[in-house]
Parts: sequence; structure tokens; C-alpha cells
Amino acid sequence: MAFQMPPATPQRPTPGAFINTPAPNRPGLFRSASSQQSQPQPAPLAAPAQPLAPIERAAKTINDMLAKDKRYPELESYVSTQGSSGDYDLSTNPAWTPFQKMRTYEVPERIFEQVNMTQMSTNMGLFAEINHAWVSIDNQLYLWDYTHPNPELVGYEEQPNTIISVKLVKPRAKVFVDTISYLLVVATAADIFLIAMETQKGPEGVHAVSLYRTGLSVSVRGINVSCIEGSSETGRIFFGDGRDSEDIYELNYQQEDRWFTSKCSKTNHVKKSVTFPSFNPFHAAQRPAYVVQMAVDDTRKLLYSLSSNGTIRVFHMKTSTTLDVVITRPLDTIRTMCSHMVRQSELLGKNFQIVNIDPITAPEADQLSLMATTSTGCRIFLSATSGGYYPDPTAAPNSMQVRHVRFPPPDGDTPSSSPSNQIQPYQGMAPLGINSTTLIPTYSGHRYAPGSFFCVVRKPGEQNDLVFLSAPHPGPISLRDSSQSTRYLETGQVLNLSGSVQAIGQVSVPFSAGEKPAGFGNELAVQFDKPVCEYAIMTHTGIETIRRRRLVDIFAAIIKYGGGLDGIEGDVRKIVKEYGLAETSATALAVACGQGSDVGPDARVTKVSEPDVLEFARKVFFEYGGKAQLTENATVDGISVENVRASPRHDGIAIYISRVIRAIWDASIIKQVMKPTGPTFESSQPISKLQEIQRALVQLQEFLETNKQNIDGLAGPEALGRAASRQDEVELQGENRALTSLLQIINNAIEGIAFVLVLFDERLDDIVALLPADSQQKIRTLTYRGLFSAKEGKDIAKELVKAIVNRNIAKGSNVETVAESLRRKCGSFCSSDDVVIFKAQENLKKAADVGANADRGRVLLNDSLKLFEQVAKSLSTENLTAAVDKYIELEFYAGAIRLALRVAQELDRGNKALSWFRDGQPGQDARQSAYAQRTACYELIFKVITAVDEASNNQSFVQDGVLSQIGRRKFEAYEQINNSEDEVFQNYLYDWYLQKGWADRLLEIQSPFVVEYLRRSSDTDIAHADLLWRYYAHYNDFLSAAEVQFELAKSTFNLTLDRRIEYLSRARTNAQTRNTGFIELATRNKQSRQELLRNISDYLDIANIQSDVLQKIKNEPRLIGERRAEVIQRLDGAIQPLDDLYHTYADQAGYYDICLLIYHAADYRNLPNIRSTWTNLVEQIHHTAVAAKHTAPWELVALEVERIGQRVNLNENIFPVNVVLQLLMQYDITYYTHDTAPLGRRAAAGGDDDKIPCMNLTWPVDVLVKLGAPFEMMVSTLEQLWYAQEHPFGGRNRRLLVKWLVYVVEQWYEFSRRSGRPFGTEENAIGLGDLLRVVLGANELGNTQDDRVWAERGREMADVVAEAVR
Repeated sequence: MAFQMPPATPQRPTPGAFINTPAPNRPGLFRSASSQQSQPQPAPLAAPAQPLAPIERAAKTINDMLAKDKRYPELESYVSTQGSSGDYDLSTNPAWTPFQKMRTYEVPERIFEQVNMTQMSTNMGLFAEINHAWVSIDNQLYLWDYTHPNPELVGYEEQPNTIISVKLVKPRAKVFVDTISYLLVVATAADIFLIAMETQKGPEGVHAVSLYRTGLSVSVRGINVSCIEGSSETGRIFFGDGRDSEDIYELNYQQEDRWFTSKCSKTNHVKKSVTFPSFNPFHAAQRPAYVVQMAVDDTRKLLYSLSSNGTIRVFHMKTSTTLDVVITRPLDTIRTMCSHMVRQSELLGKNFQIVNIDPITAPEADQLSLMATTSTGCRIFLSATSGGYYPDPTAAPNSMQVRHVRFPPPDGDTPSSSPSNQIQPYQGMAPLGINSTTLIPTYSGHRYAPGSFFCVVRKPGEQNDLVFLSAPHPGPISLRDSSQSTRYLETGQVLNLSGSVQAIGQVSVPFSAGEKPAGFGNELAVQFDKPVCEYAIMTHTGIETIRRRRLVDIFAAIIKYGGGLDGIEGDVRKIVKEYGLAETSATALAVACGQGSDVGPDARVTKVSEPDVLEFARKVFFEYGGKAQLTENATVDGISVENVRASPRHDGIAIYISRVIRAIWDASIIKQVMKPTGPTFESSQPISKLQEIQRALVQLQEFLETNKQNIDGLAGPEALGRAASRQDEVELQGENRALTSLLQIINNAIEGIAFVLVLFDERLDDIVALLPADSQQKIRTLTYRGLFSAKEGKDIAKELVKAIVNRNIAKGSNVETVAESLRRKCGSFCSSDDVVIFKAQENLKKAADVGANADRGRVLLNDSLKLFEQVAKSLSTENLTAAVDKYIELEFYAGAIRLALRVAQELDRGNKALSWFRDGQPGQDARQSAYAQRTACYELIFKVITAVDEASNNQSFVQDGVLSQIGRRKFEAYEQINNSEDEVFQNYLYDWYLQKGWADRLLEIQSPFVVEYLRRSSDTDIAHADLLWRYYAHYNDFLSAAEVQFELAKSTFNLTLDRRIEYLSRARTNAQTRNTGFIELATRNKQSRQELLRNISDYLDIANIQSDVLQKIKNEPRLIGERRAEVIQRLDGAIQPLDDLYHTYADQAGYYDICLLIYHAADYRNLPNIRSTWTNLVEQIHHTAVAAKHTAPWELVALEVERIGQRVNLNENIFPVNVVLQLLMQYDITYYTHDTAPLGRRAAAGGDDDKIPCMNLTWPVDVLVKLGAPFEMMVSTLEQLWYAQEHPFGGRNRRLLVKWLVYVVEQWYEFSRRSGRPFGTEENAIGLGDLLRVVLGANELGNTQDDRVWAERGREMADVVAEAVR
């Protein structure tokens, strides 16, 4: 025990410590204490950042890659920043073309048969989104699935009028039954009507349709309905007059007729009232403009119309029933704006017309909203915006401006057989195709997000059309420097058709890589996530289908079909230049893992699996993967793994992983769906999608595992041997850390998806119902990212596994079979340890069913305990708590305690908790978590102790003199506790005992842990210190008890002085008691005991002195106010050093008796100072008594001298008999008279009338005799005074010396006679005889009665002395 004490006075200090040592600045007793200036504390250092766990690092990498894909430049960044452009990368090499022809579907012969019978007109078109084509022949309409080898015609022939136009639109919500997914809008010369369409979908898309009459129609006589457009969001249908006006109509339809509206009607949103045509006979008749095309942008609530004169109008759909024209841009205005962009371009002269318009949706661009295709092959990008400082995105636009002009490829720039490796940078000059006639005349143009362009060119005299196809080049766009404007580069090709184009449509869903302009057009990001964009082109001979080629498909095709002039290696280098090493690595890896696809000989899209292609891709992945490098921080922070930038190969792997799982990464696992039977849980992602992602990840995992010897960072320790320098070694270590993190997340994702698939094989609703309420909420919000990379996700998954197992147990299934199946499919969620846990839980349940008191039940309980102990390191808190609670319920107390102790040990096999505990439990320490884990287990043991105590209290402990069943179980439980070698547990248990007020339990535990526990905490807790000495005394180790009590007396605890004196008194008693009990006490020698006893005695003397000072201070009238309370508080506490007691209190206050006691305690031997202190003490007592009108002050002096003599045990240094006797006699002579005569007679006889009468002449001697002072010393003192004849012992006072000498001899004789040898020795008797002869012979005694009595007594004693000599 190490109590903190202020510096104490040395055991034997030198005398100068009190008087001769100068102390000019020592504080006075009655002065106020000075305050101390506080010193500023240094600010604590910031804790270093904790390194990420491997799975956290991998998750962060995936997030970074996904975020990078989302930062793909938005359309306006490379379109609006340039006034015009015309850069293309053209190639006829089948490996480099951006689009690939898939298949040609012929028009069924039955259609031609019907066409041959036509009377008036024939129209053809596509419903590409449902893989159907249509043809109208006079009044008949036919549909067929063009992808079917022998399609069935679906006809509609129930109306008599010639069909002018047909459009497929989405229906308005809640008007038709849910199975109706589309409406067929058919316009004839007389009316326009709706046909409901029901589609039957299969794995390959829509394969069959059914048509139903709706009875919804409205007359359109006088209107040539040439174009129809529908809103997919609202279901509104618009149509325009294609002959006589630019009016826009809306077809209104509802379920039933109402008061003021019929089921079907039309509204003219342009002409609100009836007008009459004007007639001017002086001008020739001019055909009025009419509507040739409409387009709806639901994202901006806009409808665009293109008139025959090239005027573009913008309508705003503010509400669900309104349509207001907000912008009108005539063709001349558009020409003027284009001329501001590019001057002297023949393509933008007075002869060009606008042949088509295509909306650009809000997610694709903030301001660009429309692209117009001209008859010269140019593309004009326009913006429709609303002005104001605070533009409202929902407000109607009021301005339309030309933002960019895209020119066709230049003349003579025919596609080459291989692309050029040198791409000229954009220098801001006019594009090369400013006057190109390549795409003249353009018949129509179509744009599909994110920029795929189909330009139909119909050359004069040619029967077959050709289509120019282009798309943005994602490589240069994605690699743009943020400080420079992005160059608008496109890849393109020419597709020759057999026949004239009738319609073009997008078969696949509209492209979207994001919900915001930034990242929306990133085709690289969705290569492995979304279906490839497919398009259909219908001619009068058939239907051509083409698909957008992904980079991975182009890369596979380069390897498969060979490169250009520079070979495959040259093309690979070009890809590296255009896309970067990381993207090239990701692409090569994807091809090597079988992600590349191509159109096979049978016109089907198949995976590229040729071994030579896969091998070459594998080679590219190895050779172009780059290497890890140190970052710039290494020059400051030094070479370390933290400053290593992983290689492009690592980035490529991360890119590939992120793009494979991007669809599910942030998606929730389950969703709640309302069904007629009530809410139910379903997978938020299609099961087929999850299986597809899992297959891709498995292929990646197998590839990396197979080729790890060729990959730096995965090759193992032998790769470090190839490191040429320390930098190379650190770079390899950093690469290894990064790659192994990715391997871990690949494995987690594979197993996580497997677990989700298993989860949806079960009845998910029943499983979720078995979870706690908070876990149910967590599973609703759990994402795949959380499942793959977060501990919380894995914990929830394990809860689900447990719920699955429990449900199967309840159904009677074999738990081992179920758990083993889970372990095989998703081992990290259900390991072999989990299987053992489930088996143990099953045994526990069986034991409860059989009964805890049955033999079979006890066997099952012990079996479950053994199984739990096998997997103690994997036992979760929930499982442990459940098992302990069940054991308590079944009265298996010892098993519960044993299991909790085992789990605590397994959780901290390195004993971090013990080392943290022994180091004083420092804050902000990593080991503290291990301690918290262990104490959580110990809390369960406390629950067991409480339960067993309650059970034993409620039942008889002994029955018929035999220990009862509960008695045996309690004994077994406490045996497990007391026999535990877990020091952390024992200490935590003792804390709990004391919190419960069960301190006596510690006294009954004979264990070294108790002593160590109390000893460790005794310096901070007085209750523990008290308990420690009680423990020692209980087991007869009195010496150790004395040591503890001694340290308690010296401690800094808030103890009163009386309490400290009590501890010292007990310590002295225990130190003087003989020890019995502990064997180790035999090694303690007598010297250590004596030293302890001496130290205790010294401290007890000091404490008693301090107590005397305290009592005097309490009665001190000179000390008042706050200073008084402060001094009393200080003295009534810790034992002060002797020098403080002397200098600060005793000497300052004039407590001379205390000073003498301090001299004694300090073994002070300066006789002059001691004599002076005695003199001051006697004078002080006398004057105090006189002031108090005491009649006999000498009595107080005698009492005080006697008290001090007893306290100092007549110490020869502090209580020199010769000095004290002389002082007392001198004091008596000075202040007292022993003459009994009246005052007048006393003066006449030469006495002092002002002296105090004292009838007791011998009191100075009586004090010393009573104290047992040596008679030899007293006689010697009187003899010296007799011969010295110094004042005041001369003159008449010499007779007092005679009397005192006679009295001393008398007392000596009485004392020595009892011992049988008068005066001790013969020499003493001879000396006394000689002295008496001299003294009595001097005749100093007078003739008074008293003097004659003393003379007689003297002669008698002379005779006695003489007799003693004989």
C-alpha cells in the first residue's frame, strides 16, 4: 500500500530544525494563507486516426469508384461549352464500330398479300418497346411480333374508315383495369378511337398481345390527324392537324359520362374560340402550315411541336388539363441564332429544313432540352429556360436559345479500316464538316439517350436508304481534365439498308446511368448492370435490329477479329490512351471473366468464350496493370504503407466490382408490398438479377484465385523477395493490403447474395416475425452494402439465420441438416461454429422438454454445456444470455457460471483486460473494450448468483441432516466461482459484493485474489482499506493488519485526527501481538517487526502532539474568523510534520508545553533552548493562574511538570532533572513564601509581603519524586546550588536549600529502605553523610519553630546515614 504523504520531519532531526534554522518568511499562525497561482496545463495531443479494417477499406474503395462514375461529365459540359463541333472517330473495322447489327426480320408474307389487295393507303410502323410491328391497310390494322419466326397476326377490322395514323401510348391511371398496359390510338379520316392492349411478357420480352374495344372515340372530321403523342406519366393523349392548321388537340377520356363531360372528347389547346378564315383576292393562295411532329418531355412537363414550315413551339402542361403555348421559334429565328454560332456554313443556309425534334430530359441536362435535326444532317441543340434570379424548375420556360451546332462528318472522311491512334485535339477552330454534304439529304433523325444518333439519308435516285449512326465517345469524355473544356467526340459508322426507312424505335428501356445530369450518360458504368441498348429500324422489306456496343464488347471484338494496321497491340494501346490504364484493366478483366458479348452466326448475342480471346485479355490485364506507387505525402510523412497509391490494376478490379454490384450496393434487401391478403415482404431486386451478379463475382473470384501468382500484391511472400529497394517493398505491401481487402469484399458479396437467396426461399414474413422489434426495423432498412461490409449487417444476418433455424426446429426439421445447408451456401453467415451452437440450443430445448431434474435432462444440459464451450469464442452476447437464462430456469447454476467464465476467457485470450486493469485502467485505451466484453459476461454470473441465493432462501438448505438438492447446486455454483483463476472476474466480483453491502463475504473467502484486490484499491477507497486490515486480522496476520492501519493513519483520506490516532493505537497493538496463521509470516524477522513498531510509536507521539495543538487551537481566543476554521480543519486531518507543528503552531502561539513534547519527539538536545522553554512554560502557567486568581498557582505548575515528565518519560534531554528541579525551586523562591507569620511580622523579620503564601515547602521535590526522578541527581543538584551560592539561592534562601536537601534524603531513605539497601550504595551514604555535616554545620536554620523542626529532622537523617555507613 502506498499512501501519499507530505514530507515528514526526519525520525531524528538535527536541533537546528527548530530554533537555529532561519525562517524569515515562514507563515504566522494568525496570518491569512496566500493563494497559489495555477499553472496552465498543456493541451492533450490528438489521438492518431485508427486505420481502416480491410472490409471497411474495400467498401470505401467501392464507394469511391461509384462516386467517380457519378462524376462523369454531364451533357452540357461538352456540348454547351462549344458553339459548334464536328469531330468523329469513324471505322469500318467490325471490332471498332459503336453499333452492331444483330438480325433482320422479314415482313410476313400475309402482310404483302393484304397490301396487294389494298384500295387506298398503307402505313407501317413499329412498337419497338413491345417487339411488335404494325401495318394499316385501308381500314384494317394488323400487329405481329417481328421477333417470332412464324408470327401470328393480330388484326382489328371492325371499323369502316381509312386509317391515317396509329400510336402506342400509356393509359391514364385508374381508367382501365390493371392488366391493360397500353392504349392503341387509331386515327381515321372520320374519328379517333382507343383500343386497350394487354401484353403477355416472357423472359425475352413481350411475346403476345390482346386487343379490346373500349368504346372511346371522338369525331375528327375536317382534321387530318398526322401525328399522335402521349404522356407516359399522366396518360394524356395529344394529336395535331397535319393538313390545314398548327392546332394541337387533346383526346380526353374517362370511365363514364358526367354532367358536363362525356366519356371521350377532344380539346383544341391552340384556338380557344371559333374564327373565320380571311380571304385576300390580291394574294395567291398559300398552303397553311401544319403539324408534322410532336414530342413530350414528362420530366419538364413540356410538349414540343414541329410545323411544316420549321416552326418549333413549346407548350407547358402546368396542370393535368391545361396546355399553354409558351415559346414559338420560327425557322428564320433559329437560322439567325445558328449564324451567330458558325458563319459561312452552307449547311445552315436558307435551304435547310428541320426534319425531326427529340427532347432531352431533365435528368440528362439542366438547360439543354431539345435537339433538332436538319435536312443537311446537322444537329441543333436548344435550351428552353425560364429567366429570373431564382429560376423555378417547375415554371414554364420563356426563352429558347441555340446552344450548340453539331456538324456531320466532313466530305471524303470515309470510314477507315482501322481508327487512327492520333486524335487531333480541339483547337476552337471551325469543325471540318462545316460544309459537308455527307448526310444530304437527311430524311429523318432520331436521338436516344445518352446521345445515340440515327440519321436516315435518302439519296436521290437511290431505292435504299442509309443510316449514319453515332454516339459519344466515353473515353476522352471520362478522362477530361477539370481545368479544360471537354471535347465533344463521337464514334460513328454507316449502315446500308435494303429499302426505305419506315420507322425507328428503341427496343430496350431508355438509357439512364443516374438521376442527375452528372453521371447520367456514363455508358461505361452500366456495362455489366443494365441491358445493352437495342434499336429497331423498319424498312418496307423488313426490320433491322442493332445494338449499342459496350467497351467490353469492342475489346473482345478487337481480340476476336484482329486489330488494324498496328495489330491488336496497337489497338490495345489506343484503348489505354483513350480510356486510361484503370479502365483498360477493368475491361480486360471483364473480358477474361466472360463478360464480353458478340453477335454469333445465328444472329444471337452470346458471350465471348473463345480460349484465345480470354487468354489475350488475361495477358493485357497482367501487362497493363501498372504498379503501386508512393504518394506525394511520402516525402513528408516518410515511406509507409499508408502513403501507397494502389496500382491501376487494383483500380480496375475495384471498378469492375463496383459496376457489377452497383444496382444493389445501396439498395435495401427487402421491401414491403401491399397485397389483397395484407402487407408482405419481398425482394427489392429480382432474384435473377441477384443470381447474375453472384455468377459474375464467382467468376471474378475464381480468376483472381487462379492467377494470383501473376498479380503483384497477391503472389505471396515470394514477391517481396523480388523487391529491389525498401520503397518497392512498401509499395508491394500497400498493393497487397488493397487487393486482399477487395478479395474479402468479393467473398462477402458472394456469400451475402447466397444468404439473401436462401432467405427468400423461406417464408420471409414468418422469419421476420421471429425477430425482436428493433431487429425487424433494421432488416427493413438493411442495404446490400451494409450486409457485405458492415458488422451491423452481418449481425442482422446472423439473427435471420437463427430465426430460420428456429423456424425449422419448430417445424420438426433436423437442425443439423438446415444449419449445414446454410453453412455450405454462406459460410460467413452460418459457420461451423454456428452449427454447433444450433445443436447446443437444440439440446437445451430438449432438456427443458424432458425436465431439469430428470437424469436425461441433466445429461442433455451437460451435453449442451460442452457444445457451448467448444464454440465459446463464437458465442454472441445474445446467444450467451439466452443460454444462461435457460440454465437459470433449469437450475443449472454451475453450468451457467462455467459457460460465462469460458466465454469471457475466449473473448480475451491475450488477457488485454487484465493488463489494462493492472495498469490502473487508463482512459482512451484500446484494451478497455476487451474489459467491457468480459464484464458483460460477469454480469450474467451475478444474475446466476442472485438466482441461486433466492432459490436457497426459498427452499430448505438441509433436509433431515442431509444437504438438499438446492444446497448441492448452490455449493457447486460457488465452487465454480471461488475456484476460478480469472483475476479480472474475481476483482469484478468483489466490487459487486461491496456494492451489494456484502463485505463480510470477502472475509470468508480465503484467496490471494482478495488480498490483492483490497490492496490494490485500498489506496483510493478507505472502505477497502478497512476491509483489508480486518481480513488480515481475521486470519491472524496481525503484523500485516498493523501495516495497513499504519498506512491508513498516514493516508490522504479525509479522516479526522482522532480516527488516525485510533488507527495508530490499533496498529501498535497488532504489531505487539504474536502472529499465527499464515505460513509465510514465518519469514518475517523480528527486526522488521520492531522497526514497524518504532515507526508506529513515533507517529503516534506526533499525532498526540498534534491533538494537543488542536485542542489548544480550539480554545484559543486569539484565533477568529475564517483563519480559525482553516487552521482547525488542517490540524484535524492528516498528521503534520514536526517542523510544521513547531514553526507554524507551537512556537508561533507560545505553546511551550507542546514545544517540549516536540523536542522529545524530534530528539532535540539543545539544553539552553530546552531550559529556556521550561522557564517560559513555568512563567506562562504562573501568570495565567494568577490572572485567573488561582490561590495556589504552584499546584498548576506541579501538575503540568508532572504531565510533561510522564509524556517524555523523564527523557534526560527534554526533562533534565537538575534543570527542572533548579527551575522549580527558583520559581518557588521567586513567587512564594513559606513563612506562616502575619504580613507585618513577616516584613519585620525581613520577609516579602508581596509573595504568595505556600504551606507546601516540598512541592518542587514531590513532583520529581512522584515522577521517579533519580535521587542522586536531585542531591547533586542541591549540593551544587549550596556551594555555588548564586542568586536567588544565597542569603536567607540557603535555609530553603537545607530543608529541601533534608527532605530529599528522607524520601531517598524511605524509597531505598523498601529495597533493603538504604541509599543504594555505601558510596552514596558516605557522600550524603559528608554533605549533611557541612550543610547542618553551617547553621543556616534559624530559631523559628519551623527551622528547629527541620534542624532536628536533619540530625536524624545524619544519624540514619551514619548508620547506613556502618
